[in-house]
Amino acid sequence: MKRIKTSPFMPSEVNIEQTGANRVRITAYPFETGYAVSLAHPIRRLLLGSTIGYAPIGVKIEGASHEFDSVRGMLEDVAVFIINLKNLRFKLKGDEKKAEVSYSFTGPVEIKGSDLSNDQVEVVTPDGFLATLNEDAELNFSLLIHQGIGYVPSEDLRDSLPEGYISLDAFFTPVRAANYTIENMLVEDNPNYEKIVFDIETDGQIDAVTAFKNTIEVMYRQMSVFNNILDIDVAAEESSAASESPIVKQLMQGLESLGLSARSFNSLERAGLKFIGELALMSENELKEIKNLGKKSLEEIKEKLEEVGFPAGTKLDEDAEKQLRKKIEQEKNKNEG
Repeated sequence: MKRIKTSPFMPSEVNIEQTGANRVRITAYPFETGYAVSLAHPIRRLLLGSTIGYAPIGVKIEGASHEFDSVRGMLEDVAVFIINLKNLRFKLKGDEKKAEVSYSFTGPVEIKGSDLSNDQVEVVTPDGFLATLNEDAELNFSLLIHQGIGYVPSEDLRDSLPEGYISLDAFFTPVRAANYTIENMLVEDNPNYEKIVFDIETDGQIDAVTAFKNTIEVMYRQMSVFNNILDIDVAAEESSAASESPIVKQLMQGLESLGLSARSFNSLERAGLKFIGELALMSENELKEIKNLGKKSLEEIKEKLEEVGFPAGTKLDEDAEKQLRKKIEQEKNKNEG
């Protein structure tokens, strides 16, 4: 006889398996029948459509005025050059959201992605081919690289570019693949529970686990539009906790959850640090400045932060960072009180 329920079964297990340099398999279970696909499909859509990445939106080539032009001494036409350029994947360094970067090459040379990395940008596809120059050729060009999400066609960008720039289709998303499968699994005597298996791969601008975490946070924030129609009679503090970002909750875990050696943990404790989020918000240079923290302890802390998916200098969105800093301050004031 089928048992009567008053609420759906709550899934409790999440496993993360690194299957490649920029690829992970994330498994979550067990779900009631039909619940798995209800979550998996929108998560996949958000992974592909809301993950922040970088892309060139315009190129200015000395001696070329449009995409059907050619450059003396360059084997590829400008159209082919642009196709090759769009296949390269860029990442701006620091906190920059846009940059104008200029390059100059003289032949003979075969230009690859690695040749475009400099103090402003990193090319995460270093082996990608761009162009070939003859012995007497010279190639000078500039790129406008912006941060964004999704895809923006060149037609929508043309009017916003400085004079002389050729607009490019902008493929911002760093997620190369986001797939899922739903598998049946046995829970107690019921074989109809479900397991979601995500297979996520990025191009290297962002690691796959961070892309997934950011997507979950976007989903939570999108769902928050319904908060004002929830008829829940709770105290203001409880209401705030309920809407707290899941990333903030994770970052508010105590440092003991990192499993640090006694030496490293004691150094952090003496410095007044208590939460993972405090370390994640610090740059590597700020970590180095912690009093009595040796090189070995520094490396251990960096490694542990990487393991939990929040490396030193983690960049959160503005709301999450504000919420995290406020929560840390509240907890510390509470303890001091």
